[in-house]
Amino acid sequence: MDKIVEKIKNGLRGEIVIPSDKSISHRAVIFSALAKGRSVIRNFSGGQDPHSSLSVCCALGVDYKFLDGVLYVISDGKLKSPLSALDCGNSGTTMRLISGILSGQNFNSVLTGDESLSKRPMMRIIEPLEFMGAKIFSDGGHAPLQIKGAPLNGIEYNSKLASAQVKSCILLAGLFAEGRTTFTEPFVSRNHTELMLKSMGADLTVLGNSVSIQKSELAPIEIDICGDISSAAYFIAAALIVPSSRIILKNVGLNPTRAGILEVVQKMGGALRILDKKNVAGEDVGDIEVCYTDNLKACEIKGDIIPRLIDELPVIAALATQAEGETVIRDAGDLRNKESDRIAAVVAEVRKLGAEIEELEDGFIVRGRSNLKGGCEVETYHDHRLAMSLYVAGLMCEKPVKINGFEWVDISFPEFANLFCKLM
Repeated sequence: MDKIVEKIKNGLRGEIVIPSDKSISHRAVIFSALAKGRSVIRNFSGGQDPHSSLSVCCALGVDYKFLDGVLYVISDGKLKSPLSALDCGNSGTTMRLISGILSGQNFNSVLTGDESLSKRPMMRIIEPLEFMGAKIFSDGGHAPLQIKGAPLNGIEYNSKLASAQVKSCILLAGLFAEGRTTFTEPFVSRNHTELMLKSMGADLTVLGNSVSIQKSELAPIEIDICGDISSAAYFIAAALIVPSSRIILKNVGLNPTRAGILEVVQKMGGALRILDKKNVAGEDVGDIEVCYTDNLKACEIKGDIIPRLIDELPVIAALATQAEGETVIRDAGDLRNKESDRIAAVVAEVRKLGAEIEELEDGFIVRGRSNLKGGCEVETYHDHRLAMSLYVAGLMCEKPVKINGFEWVDISFPEFANLFCKLM
């Protein structure tokens, strides 16, 4: 499916409710599968990726039902040997988190994914899992993954990469391992796993950049999932750069390990306010008011903030085209290992629109302000975040932009285009 985006003349106005957080949705259903009893999950994500996690859990013997929009997960706390390969679709979160769990089971399993997922690196989880005693066979460090369940032992693992998926994988394996498992990362990545496992009764402690866990049984959870700040980021960026815009985004998760986009907006001088901030089930939540800002300033983005906004960097590139000066993004080399090589893809496609953008080995430089011309076709490379970022940039282009492969947005945010229409 292709999408034509045209310049907005009257600004974005109004209020919308941001759909549920995908990271929390994944964890809620996967962790509930390990808890004996019935878990209640309200506002479960409608994106394809979290539903891949739900399907995999179902194939492992977990029951579920949707009733009046609420997801009920029923489990006896023990997984069953799957009858066939477990299809993770496009979801790296599903494959990496489930791998940690399956490594400690008393049965064998195979994890597969689509063409995009099969290209993403899995050695980052295979190596530490094998240190714990796991037996995993892969295609040169890529899916499909054949996992032979084995007894696991706790380890102390120092990761070179700050990654919530790797951290979560090892902590989940630690639930089944003898002794203590400690995962240390260079910077703190998103901590939804730690918060949720702790709330479900896991023997888990956090000290600085290290998280430790011991063999634990989980209790069922009842949770209301907040809105996804990664989804909110597209509307934040659009409202800041489209003249005459003023919007309010309702019920957005403000977890400090995820909210790097808000820090960047503050550094750039963007008009943004947090309203009605509260804490729900251990997660900070609030409404975000954003207004058009005609004097955005460029900034440098690097170091420990990168894990807190890694998914938002493509749309920050679009935002930076309208900021005065050079916006420099570094230390983001892992963008090359996402659904696409996001560094190369962002540079190539945003440049087509008329932006001045330079590729770096571990990021890019955007020189603003740019008068985006548009009048061209851009590609998504099967990457939902690139597709949505190009849509935001297209709102500023003088001529219409055709986005090829826009259907990939449904992987994470099927409501995306309709919500933008509500604000126009």
